[in-house]
Amino acid sequence: MGVLGRLLTLVTFALLPAIAAAEDFPSKPIRLIVPFPPGGPNDIIARVVGLRMSEIVKQPVVIDNRGGQAGVLGTDAVAKASPDGYTIAITSASSLAITPSMEKIAYDPQKDLAPVTLVAEVPEMLVVASNVPANNMAELVALAKAQPGKLNFASAGIGGLPHLAGELFKLTAKIDIVHVPYRGAAPAINDLLGQQVQMTFLDLPVILPQIKAGNLRPIALGARSRSPLAPDVPTTAEVGMPDLLILNWYGMVAPARTPPDIIARLNSITHEAMADPSVIQKLADQGLTMVPDTPDEFRAYIVSETEKWAKVIKDAGVPVTK
Repeated sequence: MGVLGRLLTLVTFALLPAIAAAEDFPSKPIRLIVPFPPGGPNDIIARVVGLRMSEIVKQPVVIDNRGGQAGVLGTDAVAKASPDGYTIAITSASSLAITPSMEKIAYDPQKDLAPVTLVAEVPEMLVVASNVPANNMAELVALAKAQPGKLNFASAGIGGLPHLAGELFKLTAKIDIVHVPYRGAAPAINDLLGQQVQMTFLDLPVILPQIKAGNLRPIALGARSRSPLAPDVPTTAEVGMPDLLILNWYGMVAPARTPPDIIARLNSITHEAMADPSVIQKLADQGLTMVPDTPDEFRAYIVSETEKWAKVIKDAGVPVTK
């Protein structure tokens, strides 16, 4: 056997364990970390998709809620886990593309994590309090320009997507509105209902009940297309602001150095779960859209979203602690 033949044989034998591991994967329970408390959209996605995954692979997919620091603590646990595919997470835009530009964290999303797939996205809805004399985007922008520094926008906390959505709105519309941060969406909505603040961006499912009740007025949806849950509400592109695309998204990641064959297997299992009609419907009822992609596509998306929000943070002068 020539030198080339011996090299090919050695490479083949070297690859056999990885190939066998991928074919046998998973042979034991998978731990699926949710870096937020139970009950929120991240948790709902993980439980619905994880249950179908467990049925497909005939192994338990165990949900492990590890909330804290806007998803950072749970995501860091994945970054530090063994790279064997048995510890993964479904985490959010916050921990993968926003917080790393806001503060110093223990992991680098682009170096310490292996993207598996984008899973779901939900658009942010711009709404105003019932006493705000604006029925559409043009009227709201005109009102803000007529009263610079007088209108407030609420958010669920500094550095979160609703906050940065408001900052991007300011930059896009060239208006001066004042940020009022709250400790979560519920108190922000309460003060919006009480007309103490004038507007907010929040996840569509969070704000939809108040819209249906007529307590808040929808202005625009930061999505590529209208939502079947609010078909009469135009997108930001339709009202002349295509750059005001505000999507909260959730994706699956594994530890860096997880073998590519295992990543491919996780991608395949997750996509099969996401394609199940019952999964699609359950998440659609929550205002969520399934958006499967490849590991390389998800990696590129994380990079593009990181660059997008880092620019907003810089241009808007958002305080950072890095």
